[in-house]
Amino acid sequence: MTPQAPVYERAADDAWLTVLYYRFHAWSGRRPFWAGLFTLLGGVPIAYFPYADLRLGNLTLAMATTAGSGSLIIGILLITLGLALWFQQAIRTFAGVAAILLALVSLPVSNLGGFFLGFILSMVGGALALAWAPGVPADETADGTGRTEAMAGGVPAPRDTETAYASEKTAHADGGRNSAG
Repeated sequence: MTPQAPVYERAADDAWLTVLYYRFHAWSGRRPFWAGLFTLLGGVPIAYFPYADLRLGNLTLAMATTAGSGSLIIGILLITLGLALWFQQAIRTFAGVAAILLALVSLPVSNLGGFFLGFILSMVGGALALAWAPGVPADETADGTGRTEAMAGGVPAPRDTETAYASEKTAHADGGRNSAG
């Protein structure tokens, strides 16, 4: 959700499903939604596969391992971290690092991280949690167009810290134009 996106309220002619979609979109746009979803989904196979029974005709293949309790703990922690990312955006850095570490620990502990499915989902969720940053609303000017003073006719103008001139023999730290001459 971009900071310039309009906030939708229930109009008289909107269907309830449309309003529900707009509210969900606004809710998920203010938090690391996809990071939480991938982390939550990554915890499910890690917790499930050690306790699953695979039936092939009359043959039952039990996947119970001695590390079943460890994989259950890792899976539940990943599910909890995914939910925490949705409802507590302030802990996104901790949750991202913890999700990545739990995904790495799940490789030797729980059947190769839920047969690599839970491992990959948890790693992606942790990386998305670390990469997510809350949006900063754009400062609007008095005319309400959202343009700042540096925008003249839609073309960015030099900032106040930049000089309009630069020679080949001068070193300017303000605009990044440095010469060694």
